[in-house]
Amino acid sequence: MPIDNTIYDKPGDIWWDESQAFSALRTMINPGRVPYFRGVLVEKLHLDPHGLRALEVGAGGGLLTEELAKLGLAMTGVDPSESSVATARAHAARYALPIEYLVGVGEHLPFEEASFDVVFCCDVLEHVQDPRQVIAEIARVLRPGGVFLYDTINRTLFSKLAIIKLAQDWPLTRFVPANLHDWQMFIKPGELKTTMARYGLRNKDVVGLRPGANPLAMLLGIGRLKTGKASYGALGREFAYKRCKGTMGSYMGYAVKDRPAASP
Repeated sequence: MPIDNTIYDKPGDIWWDESQAFSALRTMINPGRVPYFRGVLVEKLHLDPHGLRALEVGAGGGLLTEELAKLGLAMTGVDPSESSVATARAHAARYALPIEYLVGVGEHLPFEEASFDVVFCCDVLEHVQDPRQVIAEIARVLRPGGVFLYDTINRTLFSKLAIIKLAQDWPLTRFVPANLHDWQMFIKPGELKTTMARYGLRNKDVVGLRPGANPLAMLLGIGRLKTGKASYGALGREFAYKRCKGTMGSYMGYAVKDRPAASP
């Protein structure tokens, strides 16, 4: 069944309100990926985030963008959903965070070539019809030597069971919006590496990203959510993701854009 990207256009705050499903992206997934992204920039690449111009492609309501801004990055977020961008702008203004948000699509980014030192694309590539074009655009707006950081979902039998069947399809266990994901649109790490290399992005690392709770605890937590005894935000904190070696489900990594060959 095709995914429904119109769910991001629903009125009201569907991002920061902890009674809403997407709030779990902040409380559940950010704890695993933000420390990894910071570690890549600071510990592996020895970069000072302060002042680096960074873009998030598919920023949604700003759940990840704000945490990246707090690392010192000069953040810009772009998203196709006008209502999501409005939510992101309002929330950033409330906390005086100097983030620029624009309405736009990843396939045609509204920026000049080599505009950014760092580009993030998280929870996005598995939702777009043409991920190759999104990667091409990311490479275009990234300066030579710049860093691309990402996360997405692997196309495996495990992800079909856990992310499609259990989380989305089966009435007793589902807890995310219907048609949120299409298993056929999940991306194997090797496929992503090949696409990135095609556009001059050399992958440097891939690691897994998984819930910190065991399966039984997760099922019990879903039960509390479905009976109104827990919010999505609270459930996310219980399930907080962590880095792991296996990439059967979600995974994240980074690539560096090739520099032009030196003149002879």
